[in-house]
Amino acid sequence: MSRKQLVMLCRIAVAALLMAVLHYLPLSGWPRFALYMVPYIVVGYDILLKAARNILNRQVFDECFLMAVATVGAIALALYSRSGDYTEAIAVMLFYQIGELFQSYAVGKSRRSIGALMDIRPDYANIERDGRLEKVDPDEVAVGSIIVVQPGEKVPIDGTIVEGSSSLDTSALTGESLPRDASEGDEVISGCINMTGVLKVRTEKEFGESTASRILDLVENAGSRKSRQEDFISRFARIYTPAVCFSALALALIPPLVSIAAGMAAGWGTWIYRALTFLVISCPCALVISIPLSFFAGIGGASSSGILVKGSNYLEALSRAGIVVFDKTGTLTKGVFEVCGIHHGRYDDATILDFAAHAESASSHPISRSIQEAYGKEVDRSRVSEIHEVSGNGITAIVDGHSVACGNGKLMRSLGIEPLPCHSVGTIVHIAIDGIYSGHILISDAVKPDAAEAIRDLRLIGIRKTVMLTGDARAVAEKVAADLGVDEAMSELLPAQKVEEVERLIAEKKPGENLVFVGDGINDAPVLSRADIGIAMGAMGSDAAIEAADVVLMDDDPARIPKAIRISRKCLRIVYENIIFAIGVKLICLVLGALGFADMWLAIFADVGVMVIAVLNAIRALFVKKL
Repeated sequence: MSRKQLVMLCRIAVAALLMAVLHYLPLSGWPRFALYMVPYIVVGYDILLKAARNILNRQVFDECFLMAVATVGAIALALYSRSGDYTEAIAVMLFYQIGELFQSYAVGKSRRSIGALMDIRPDYANIERDGRLEKVDPDEVAVGSIIVVQPGEKVPIDGTIVEGSSSLDTSALTGESLPRDASEGDEVISGCINMTGVLKVRTEKEFGESTASRILDLVENAGSRKSRQEDFISRFARIYTPAVCFSALALALIPPLVSIAAGMAAGWGTWIYRALTFLVISCPCALVISIPLSFFAGIGGASSSGILVKGSNYLEALSRAGIVVFDKTGTLTKGVFEVCGIHHGRYDDATILDFAAHAESASSHPISRSIQEAYGKEVDRSRVSEIHEVSGNGITAIVDGHSVACGNGKLMRSLGIEPLPCHSVGTIVHIAIDGIYSGHILISDAVKPDAAEAIRDLRLIGIRKTVMLTGDARAVAEKVAADLGVDEAMSELLPAQKVEEVERLIAEKKPGENLVFVGDGINDAPVLSRADIGIAMGAMGSDAAIEAADVVLMDDDPARIPKAIRISRKCLRIVYENIIFAIGVKLICLVLGALGFADMWLAIFADVGVMVIAVLNAIRALFVKKL
């Protein structure tokens, strides 16, 4: 509990205790009034001061004004009638402050859910100078510098490990509790916590452009983008508050004046009491507080799951998703080549990989690297000689005295060898050993483990259509789409053509439906901007894609997409529950208050009780782990 909340709790407790004690003291007249004003001032002085300041600043109609008028009026009525009953005025202030305490707690809980994310900001970076570690401001570290990250410290700046290995805690970034292993050559992003070994990292970005800084900027600016519901509540409160104030004034004046004109008793006390009750009931606190709080909690809950939403307007738009469009490479697939199979092998798979890896050992081509990674052992360059690269076709070499050729069908035919066709989709590397065809290696961009599950989940939550856009060949696109269960696949597209396809899909939308595009590459930025909602894969995604997107997934997991939609729908459901509940209860109580069936205690429930219930309901938006 914060210091401010603790002070408020003490004020509430003191006021309640004093009111209970005074209830049993046999006092009357001015001494009774003076003593009862002590708990009233203790619990309500800040509301009275704020109401006075707002009046001086010509910002009259707010909840503080309503509370001040209602309670001062109730005290005035007690003095006028000489009843000595000041408890209602104190109770209004007391319960209002209890409601404010609940609201403060709820906001604090929401902030704490984002607080873990905010805690990723590193305070320093270690630079090694003259054999000693020196702590410097991360802003002062130049790109290309070598920084040292010790166990227990946060990685301050994005970079590549040049020495050491360790396990990294990425939970603050991705929501995943399992640590990730990292070693020399691996990229690391700022905000991760080094758990075990000492790492030396070559920085690749300035501190301000690193992942941690950009995440914090996204979250801190999220509150500036309001949803339609928040804008509606703001406009509603500006019209509603003065309307009910003038209605209360009319309720206090018109019936007595009509009674006087009809020759009857005016009944001023009765109608003024009803007007004051009407004011307390009408206070729009439940709506003004709970609706923004619901969105804030929703954004906080999403952040704790590694889903960064740039504003409540995007959270609202995401809840109406009907079509989800994916880029393929790096989004549904890993974006890296992997050996997927060895076919028609004259030798066993291990022998073919051994010859191919050594023949390809001098090449830096992604295909060559994928073969060497599949081989999984250190390549012994002393076994290889006479390496010749045939541009665009492949490589020939002597491995352990055997002539080895690795490449495409053109290379095989140029050597007088007829390759066997492959019926699988991907890049085919044919292998010939000593002039005899020995098989081929199938290499393709591997599908992400959770991609198929993500597509199934999207269908289960009511997404009408899933589409995949890619620049890859048609056969590759159709194979990936079939494996994942995507409804439609468009292939061989340039970046501009992806935008055209999204435009076509937008034109096909149903009323009230939004199109979501998910991508990660720099060429996806125009499409992310054009879609109703753009989702970027944050961990590996390009800067341009993340800047253009409305939602960023911090761990590149497609399974986060249906979860993000479920979070948004839960948040919107809570918002509408609060709107319907708050307005419904207040309308009923307003009618009862105007007709004289509601006293100040019912007014307190209609104001503070409804606010507390709405705030507690809004807190539910934080709990998203099981969605």
